[in-house]
Amino acid sequence: MFSDADSAALYDVLNPWDPAVWPGDAFYEELVMAADAVADVGCGTGGMLHRAREQGHRGRLVGLDPDRAALHRARRRSDIEWVEGSAVSAPWHAAFDLVTMTGHAFQCLVDDAEVRGSLRAIRAALRDGGRFVFETRHPQARAWEEWNPSNASDVTDARGRSLRVWHEVESVVGDVVTFSGTTAEPAGAVLRVERTRLRFLDVTTLDAFLAEADLVVEARYGDWDRGPVTGTSREIITIAVPARRTESR
Repeated sequence: MFSDADSAALYDVLNPWDPAVWPGDAFYEELVMAADAVADVGCGTGGMLHRAREQGHRGRLVGLDPDRAALHRARRRSDIEWVEGSAVSAPWHAAFDLVTMTGHAFQCLVDDAEVRGSLRAIRAALRDGGRFVFETRHPQARAWEEWNPSNASDVTDARGRSLRVWHEVESVVGDVVTFSGTTAEPAGAVLRVERTRLRFLDVTTLDAFLAEADLVVEARYGDWDRGPVTGTSREIITIAVPARRTESR
């Protein structure tokens, strides 16, 4: 038996939030600590917001995620608001200085309607001058080619069990990659298989979706050191802000 709660706890083992180790975590922490009100869309188990409180953030922190088991772990801190739901259902209006989607969560928005609806909801949640910050894997890097059983990870989970975890691509159709994630015992007994679809948008398509949602790119990076997007970049890191409309006279 490998429950939803076990899977959420394993996520924290595989993906610890640690700005001292991971440049992407440090990139987001700087932005979060400088913002008065922050919403983390696709917050998962809440590692980024937990860390912000631990570091002394005194403003409003909100985490939104559709995964009930992940939110159960997130709620270990009660001084943060936790909301069950998806990006498209974000209920806020002009409430935040900063909205984030970390851990490539933006790629979980697969269908055009889902992308458009989510961006509209995020735009509505931003205050004037607010920022939406997220990253997506650059399709040119073809990251999915590394997702195979030969790159399995051997880990010990929070309950002390030895586990082997691997991914395997099932299909690549257009810009959507479907793959499975398997958790097994070291001897091979499979405990859990989860199927995921991710979308790999290029810069042109991504910016067209942002423009439809009344968002414009303030800054764009190809790595966590704030280097430009180049022909070898593995990331598309975007800081988007509400478009400024010219008032009619």
